[in-house]
Amino acid sequence: MKQEKKDIGSFRFEELKEEMTSIGEKAFRAKQVYEWLHVKLVRSFDEMTNLSKPLREKLARQYEIREVEMLDRQVSAMDGTNKFLFRLSDGHVVESVLMKYKHGNSVCISSQVGCRMGCRFCASTIGGLERNLTPSEMLGQIYQIQRISGERVANVVVMGTGEPLDNYENLLKFIQMLTDEHGLHISQRNVTVSTCGIVPKMLELAEEHLQITLALSLHGSTQEKRKKLMPVANKYELSEVLEACDIYFAKTGRRMTFEYSLVHGVNDTEEDAKELSALLSHKNCHINLIPVNPIKERDFERPTREAAEKFKNKLEKSGINVTIRREMGSDIDGACGQLRKRYVETNGSKGEHHENIF
Repeated sequence: MKQEKKDIGSFRFEELKEEMTSIGEKAFRAKQVYEWLHVKLVRSFDEMTNLSKPLREKLARQYEIREVEMLDRQVSAMDGTNKFLFRLSDGHVVESVLMKYKHGNSVCISSQVGCRMGCRFCASTIGGLERNLTPSEMLGQIYQIQRISGERVANVVVMGTGEPLDNYENLLKFIQMLTDEHGLHISQRNVTVSTCGIVPKMLELAEEHLQITLALSLHGSTQEKRKKLMPVANKYELSEVLEACDIYFAKTGRRMTFEYSLVHGVNDTEEDAKELSALLSHKNCHINLIPVNPIKERDFERPTREAAEKFKNKLEKSGINVTIRREMGSDIDGACGQLRKRYVETNGSKGEHHENIF
């Protein structure tokens, strides 16, 4: 039986050292290979020109460099935002976004193919979860964007398709490799991870004492309102989730971000603003208000700009730091999951689906 090749791009630096010695090579080869993969961003062993040809051939026999291939790219005429659709080595597709700011380029990447969290307003979760992404596939989205744009990425947001903490081990490895001094060496403080509120994994992440920002998808000012929008709330009480946020802050010193999608007539009322103020005004946090992106399968509407500003002002009066998320790439299907969803509708999906779990 043909032996499956190992995914060499998913080994941490120390793991790669062990791999090199396990195949009869000196440990220093790991530094050379790691640099080719994670600094020079090559896509084949043949490009590793400071390795002998026999070694390159040996690596090619035992390992694979998983390709993340660009299928589609849309560029916003409004603000230069780039939206990418990438095909993975098994034919699955994921999407990523490059956002250009004065302070540097930010990339929003996917952590799963699909999602099983079932949030009512999200296009990513409509088809359920197909599979987790490996560390190399998460890194590969960033590497491809750097190759294509010719510009360095300064900030990484794990807020695309998927629930990052539902792919916890691969996520943790990805963060370690992204911030490793032997790789791109992006500062942990420039990495943000979102979660819908999987409490045990939030607590586990807190114990890692990383300096990343954790962004909680809140979307409701009470437990009952949250349950209507987010099935995960059927498993974890809002009080539990907020306690996990407090523990994360205490362990890491990193201020929490709360993401709040504004849905007209659902969670954008004066009462919602009042309840949200009472819930968060005593916390060291930031609230990011996100007017919801309409999708055809849901009848949710976004509030007017004036209504969103009014909601923001009410929160600010209670001393909370609030922003309304700047809309990036609204002329190119900017909503998370929309580009992939359209592709899957046209071309079909690969493999089996894992239904929503809550």
